[in-house]
Amino acid sequence: MALLEINNVSLSFGGLKAVDDVSLYVNKGEIVSLIGPNGAGKTTMFNILTGIYKIDHGGILFDGYPIQNKIPQDIVKAGISRTFQNIRLFRNIRVIENVLVGCHITIKYNFFDALFRTPKYRRAERQNMVRAVRLLYDVGLSHRVHDYASNLPYGEQRKLEIARALATGAKLILLDEPAAGMNPQESAELLRFILGLRGRGYTILMIEHDMSVVMNISDRIYVLDYGKLISQGLPQEVANDPKVIEAYLGGIQNVEN
Repeated sequence: MALLEINNVSLSFGGLKAVDDVSLYVNKGEIVSLIGPNGAGKTTMFNILTGIYKIDHGGILFDGYPIQNKIPQDIVKAGISRTFQNIRLFRNIRVIENVLVGCHITIKYNFFDALFRTPKYRRAERQNMVRAVRLLYDVGLSHRVHDYASNLPYGEQRKLEIARALATGAKLILLDEPAAGMNPQESAELLRFILGLRGRGYTILMIEHDMSVVMNISDRIYVLDYGKLISQGLPQEVANDPKVIEAYLGGIQNVEN
């Protein structure tokens, strides 16, 4: 059974069909890319998956349970977390505190425990701190624990945002343009980093415009154009699909050549 199943999902804004009868799936442990020209509906799909937009039609199963039209907090608790194309860190607090924000979605204590700092509260906070430090070690930021997020280089800010997403306990990570703004060396490092996440058991659904990243990291690829799914398959199959080449005006073909 797939970890994520999207079945015949549609969403309109007024008379505009932003997502038109789209179906796709992501198996546990896969890296799947969702690509397409600007305005194809990719980020809209991420907003649907994270509860920001409510669908008009269709269904979404995550780990066997329906999640369509649930609120964002419930979707995060179910095990889906995301990053954004434009990095959205708390820039004026420390690195460790950014990760702790993600940890707190799973807190087991109540307002009373926090107010009076009960043993339950102190135990949970110690556990969260240990978990946050371990995540920073896993993403290669253990040396940045006490730095302010705003002082990190761009590539490390990306890693921190991913660490915060992992801190929610997510099974599926949605990466929205993770290589945006990176030079080729940074993109290559990011590629290794994402492959390492899969090696630690995470499943990834990714939007990305950098075709060198997409073609070298994806197990499978889905292509959207004007809200419709126009192609799917292995990277080489998608790269050679005439409909995809036409949608990109030869962009993918040029990358492959």
